[in-house]
Formats: sequence, structure tokens, C-alpha cells
Amino acid sequence: MSDAQIEALYDMVKWAPTTMNIQPLRLIVAKSAGAKAQVLEHLGGSNREQAEAAPLLTVVCAETNFHDTLAEVVPHIPNAREFFLDDERREATARHQTWLQTGYLILGIRALGLGCGPMLGYDAAGLDATMLANTSLVSTMVMTVGVPDPTGYGERRPRLDIDRVVLER
Repeated sequence: MSDAQIEALYDMVKWAPTTMNIQPLRLIVAKSAGAKAQVLEHLGGSNREQAEAAPLLTVVCAETNFHDTLAEVVPHIPNAREFFLDDERREATARHQTWLQTGYLILGIRALGLGCGPMLGYDAAGLDATMLANTSLVSTMVMTVGVPDPTGYGERRPRLDIDRVVLER
């Protein structure tokens, strides 16, 4: 994935909403062999094999100090930072909203004609200690990105019918 594609992806998904426009998503793009090796050491089994073969490896992170940017992204609420002074509440909010932004990210990746492989099977504490020490970032997943190999996909798995998902009251 080229820098231009990464920029196009961000331009596509940056406008999607988050609670109070907090925007906690941060992406570590492991381009160098050294950075990729740091991520790979915390993956196991088939996740490691898939990540080794991927053209781009990313670490999706939540910025737990997102409240420090609220004056920029929520300028119309002068005291916005004060809403998030409780560390536990702020980290939970950062994680929840990063998951939301990750959904947008996946849709953006697919809109560019690329595939992605979100992975939760990794040693998060180890990766965070190795790559995110002395930062306010916490990893939420590792994700591969690249041109999908049609032979790499299995049969599409079933989905629930609409009447079981969209409920009227």
C-alpha cells in the first residue's frame, strides 16, 4: 500500500462521526522490516503467517489522551477536556470510539478495492510494551492490508437474515 493510498484512505474515513468528535484512532503503519518484526513477535499461529505475507501491517491504537486535542476538534465547547478527566472513563471512551473508527477504516479499505485482516489474536500487553511504551496509546488490534488474493478466501460464511437483525418496536 503506497503512501498515496494511505492518505486517500484517511481522507475518506476522517469525516465519519465519533462521540463528540473525539477521534481517538491512531494507526502504527509498520513499513520497515524492524517495525514489522516488532509486530510479528507478538502474533502466533496462522495470524503470524498471514501477517508475514501481508504487504502492509498496521497496529490499530486508541489515543487515551484524546482529550488533549479537544480544543482543536471541538473548539465550540471550551471546557470539553474537562468531561474526560477521569482516566478510567477516558480510556474506555477511547477504546469504544476507536472500535467505531476501525469499522469506518475497514469500509474505507474495501472501498479502495483492498482487503484487510483484523486480528485480535496477539499479545496486546507485549506489543504495547514493545512498541507503545512511554506513549498514551494502547493497541486494539493488528490489521493486515493489501490486495486480496482470491484463492486465500474460503467460502463466504452465512449471515443472519434481516428480520433477525433489524427489529421493529
